[in-house]
Amino acid sequence: MSLTNDRLLERSRAGDVDAFQELINQYEKKIYTIAYRFMGNHEDASDLAQEAMLKAFRSISKFRGEASFKTWLYHITANVCRDELRKRSRRHEVSLDEPLVFDEGEVPKQTADWSGVPEKLYEERELQEYLNGLIQKLTPEYRMVIVMREIQELSYEEIAIKLDCSLGTVKSRLNRARKALKDKIVSDREQMTEGKRLTK
Repeated sequence: MSLTNDRLLERSRAGDVDAFQELINQYEKKIYTIAYRFMGNHEDASDLAQEAMLKAFRSISKFRGEASFKTWLYHITANVCRDELRKRSRRHEVSLDEPLVFDEGEVPKQTADWSGVPEKLYEERELQEYLNGLIQKLTPEYRMVIVMREIQELSYEEIAIKLDCSLGTVKSRLNRARKALKDKIVSDREQMTEGKRLTK
């Protein structure tokens, strides 16, 4: 029988690697998903997810429980990704058109349990790739608020604090980001419908 999270936290703070591993296993998929939404490809997401987990282990003695462990962990992941994006931006290496690399082996981990329904699994993978592509094409400021709100599920106030901007700015960026995504989806759907009509 596994130890409770409180006990695992206590042992992790004392430097118990096994306890931390058992604790972190519960959040590993979500950490990867957050990193993937920020970075847009499997290789970077995997590297930064690992970096975030390592940073969490090194910092766990400082965790005081003001927020939930999950929230604390997701904030670390987002910060690691933002730091990496800033570094790349300074080096002029960020490409919003970078092709997405989706590791087939990771598909079951990123979807609901449809292991016995391959066609649904394929459709979910296609949809996820499509949505990730749209998110990656947003400007960095819009992409960041979308990830923080929709993936990390942060409140507007938390996002404003993290980005050091006003609540109005957060809401404005989020509305514009959502509109940009919606407009692109509608446009793509119309093009697809027109293409099918022309091929008849």
